[in-house]
Amino acid sequence: MTVKKTTSRDLTSGNIAKQVVLFSLPLMLGNVFQMLYNTVDSIVVGNYVGTQALAAVGSTTMIVNLFVFFFNGFSIGAGVVIGNAFGAGDKERLHKAIETVMTASFVLCVIFTVVSMAGVKPMLRFMSTPEDVFADATTYLRIYFAGIAGLLIYNIGSGILRSVGDSTRPLYFLILTSVMNIILDLLFVLTFRMGIAGVALATIISQFVSAFLIMVLLVKTRDIYRFTFSDMQIDTDILRRIFAVGLPAAIQSVITAFSNIFVQSYINYFGSGVMAGWSCYNKIDMFIMLPMNSMAMAATTFVSQNVGAGKEKRAAEGTKTTIVMTMLITAVIAALIYVFAAPSVSLFSSDPEVVEYGAMFLQVNVFWLLFNCINHVLAGSLRGRGDSRAPMVIMLFGFVAVRQAYLFIMTRFIANTPAAVGFGYPVGWVVTCVLEVAYYYAVWHKKIQAMEEREA
Repeated sequence: MTVKKTTSRDLTSGNIAKQVVLFSLPLMLGNVFQMLYNTVDSIVVGNYVGTQALAAVGSTTMIVNLFVFFFNGFSIGAGVVIGNAFGAGDKERLHKAIETVMTASFVLCVIFTVVSMAGVKPMLRFMSTPEDVFADATTYLRIYFAGIAGLLIYNIGSGILRSVGDSTRPLYFLILTSVMNIILDLLFVLTFRMGIAGVALATIISQFVSAFLIMVLLVKTRDIYRFTFSDMQIDTDILRRIFAVGLPAAIQSVITAFSNIFVQSYINYFGSGVMAGWSCYNKIDMFIMLPMNSMAMAATTFVSQNVGAGKEKRAAEGTKTTIVMTMLITAVIAALIYVFAAPSVSLFSSDPEVVEYGAMFLQVNVFWLLFNCINHVLAGSLRGRGDSRAPMVIMLFGFVAVRQAYLFIMTRFIANTPAAVGFGYPVGWVVTCVLEVAYYYAVWHKKIQAMEEREA
């Protein structure tokens, strides 16, 4: 069956590097603006509310990620199934997949809102959140989780568009709502004096607007990925396939985020100054990781479409090309951040202690992110092939087990310092990279060669 493709992008033909770049650039820009939601919160809080409030916002990041990462795993599984159907030109299966994804998403939004709202204080207690930031962190999380459905609906909707090659229009929505978030942040904090509650409220209002826009697009479009409320359904075979790919990715992301809560608890031991510095480091680190995350998403879509179309050789070449480009981009960004570490942190806070520790964390860790480029792109490629369990196991071992073992041994028997704790991230990245590359060549290299021979 021939599928009419209009605003979507067919990644099964054309120059590989050009296709990956054209597809991933809007993703990178979109991720920049999505990160601006929380980053602008931190900048406004750090400069206009105070260091303790900044520490409170930073201490909530890992808790928010527990829920967002799980839903993103579901989105990954949905994207692979939809991308396969799109690449194969199977319009009927594509329609069923989209209706199933959206129906399941509405159900998950209700569950996530209830669970997250109920778990705010227990999670903060579990993280050993200091009393001087506990109240602010509670306020921020309660408001944020009350509106988390907006973020989740936007993410799944933009994931559907990415899977059919449309990475541009979600960017337009993010630009609009990111500007709205900045305006509302300043309005609520500077004019209405709402403090940390104001930045949380600004964020969820902006997220709901982006969710509304993406839903209007999916409902009103005449393209092949149109969503129709009257056709809402859950196809059990499709849902099983989505969870087969998405659940391991979700589990890996959630457990890694949960593990990072333990890392946060190690950081909390050193007090609010180090906590705020760690928060600034994490904000900047997430921006540095934007290219690799965007390229990993591009790799998943590229591989899923080409595997669906039976183009194994092109899928394999796309993986290699994406890894090389990602490492080059990250190396340039890492060099700039290393040189301008202190000025970067000072965007979030003028407190000398915060700037000192934030810059230290950046300079110790930043170049080790090159190993993480391979981790993310290779994992994205494997998921595009439907192999989600192996990346999950490998990443859980490296990001969780090895990292936690390192932190336990280092802080109790060698050196319990902020730098030693922060270096737990690179330790996990390196181990994961070695194992993931070894797995790819041991298991998939021969399979891909055999499929390429059959294809020829």
